[in-house]
Amino acid sequence: MTGPTLCRPAVHVPEYVITLEETLNLARSMHADHPQLPLALRLINNTRVERRHLVQPIESTLRHPGLEERNLTYVREAKARIPAVVEEALANADLRADQVNAIVFVSCTGFTMPSPTAWMINQLGFDTSTCQIPIAQLGCAAGGAAISRAYDFCRAHPGANVLIVACEFCSLCYQPDDLEVGNLLSNGLFGDAVAAAVVRAGGGAGMRLEATASHLVPGTEDWISYAVKETGFHFQLDRRVPKTMEMLAPVLKETAGAHGWDATSLDFYLIHAGGPRILDDLSMFLGVEPEMFAHSRATLTDHGNIASAVVLDALRRQFDAGTTPEGSRGMIAGFGPGITAEVVLGSWVVHPAAPGFVPVAAPVELEHA
Repeated sequence: MTGPTLCRPAVHVPEYVITLEETLNLARSMHADHPQLPLALRLINNTRVERRHLVQPIESTLRHPGLEERNLTYVREAKARIPAVVEEALANADLRADQVNAIVFVSCTGFTMPSPTAWMINQLGFDTSTCQIPIAQLGCAAGGAAISRAYDFCRAHPGANVLIVACEFCSLCYQPDDLEVGNLLSNGLFGDAVAAAVVRAGGGAGMRLEATASHLVPGTEDWISYAVKETGFHFQLDRRVPKTMEMLAPVLKETAGAHGWDATSLDFYLIHAGGPRILDDLSMFLGVEPEMFAHSRATLTDHGNIASAVVLDALRRQFDAGTTPEGSRGMIAGFGPGITAEVVLGSWVVHPAAPGFVPVAAPVELEHA
């Protein structure tokens, strides 16, 4: 019995763009008297994020109207942007909505109850028996976790298909009065995106999932966190975070080794690009050439850190490259609060396009709805 296949993702980025130079100029003008402005500017410049996409114009993004209005914006933008991404992901997997048995929805930048999965089932043609699996508190690790939970569902329910949706509007967490250096850095690092992909029980092209693993680094739960205040989510990042790659590289090696693979010599790596330092350190401690993380670096450059959507965008780039032979072995790894690592192993599957298959190229920049 073969494992389920993670099909080509759909990745949509919003239409409003802010460049690195614009970000630096804003920081200079808004925080001219900040005693650590030179440090903040250097850190932002070192992210190598050339551009980021926002769900609102920068003038609206910089205005904080209160938590309630921010969350209403999250809901409105999610409902406006999710349908097209879901439609594209289903087409990439050559499936209809009523052939999906579960939806894994991940997001850490807004909150609704019930989950947006309920709205999706009501509005987008999914059967009312579709299982809902919302994940809200794994942050950037949730992309890897979503793939793992989809894999678990497919194994527990043979023949099942699972849709993954990642909806991250990081710009809605901007806090103008939070002047900690870590927060100033995050203002120049995070971007917005919506992504979706199908884990299909049988058939389809992509990454055939073979093994997963989760790992928590003890004693680090306050290294990446949200302080929840009257003004909403305040992102907190400890300076020790980059050092976690030294702790997590052995976990990736052990995960691959338990599957009979060598983590240092796989054919492709799709790593959460929290920042260039993360990728540089993981390359060193894992013993992998830096260019093996090229897709993750490209996501960071083009979109910034788009949280749980990073690994799906990196996977999309793997498809776009069109150079992955049948049977190539690869790894997906997401890192986030906890400090948590979510690891997925799989082999590349190449199939001719099935009837009705609709190939889609670059991420779509949406017209403002």
